[in-house]
Amino acid sequence: MITYTIAVIVGSLRKDSFNRKLANALIKLAPRELVFHHVDIASLPLYNQDHDFNPLPAVKQLKSDVENAQGLIFVTPEYNRSMPGVLKNALDHGSRPFGKNSWAGKPTGIVGASPGAAGTALAQQHLRNVLAHLDAYVLGQPEVFMQVKEGYFDEQGNMSDKTRELLQKWLNKYVAWVKLHAADAALLGTGGRKP
Repeated sequence: MITYTIAVIVGSLRKDSFNRKLANALIKLAPRELVFHHVDIASLPLYNQDHDFNPLPAVKQLKSDVENAQGLIFVTPEYNRSMPGVLKNALDHGSRPFGKNSWAGKPTGIVGASPGAAGTALAQQHLRNVLAHLDAYVLGQPEVFMQVKEGYFDEQGNMSDKTRELLQKWLNKYVAWVKLHAADAALLGTGGRKP
């Protein structure tokens, strides 16, 4: 069986993060052919162009994790109508130095959860804008903007059957997206990277 390593980037550092729970719920629903790796963005320094050619170990690890993955999943909250600063910081680090963009050519999915009525619609749109510039191949539909209320997750991180069905539908489409791009990369001999 062919397996695909998926780098999971959670845009929240909070210990009891809704989005970490959402990421873990997605992982439970995934087929065995997907192998997930949580990418640490908490230990990244603030991006500083002066360090492009002498990056700290945390930055090297981020770039390595992304480059060794066959796909990416971003799970993001919405802060002040946009993506969290820690997530934008990770995107900036992964895109540098110029010509060494680690995000390019990666089949990418975005989901998110927030207590706000709009879920994470605006955060996801801003993230899509940045990822489009970084040449990641972002899955367009279906979209998952979850409004989290009290009791949304039980103590084991489980959700209602209806929510699970929505996530399964999204995940099935994402798996097909990864396979499509993996097949294209194999035909081009690029190993998942843009030629």
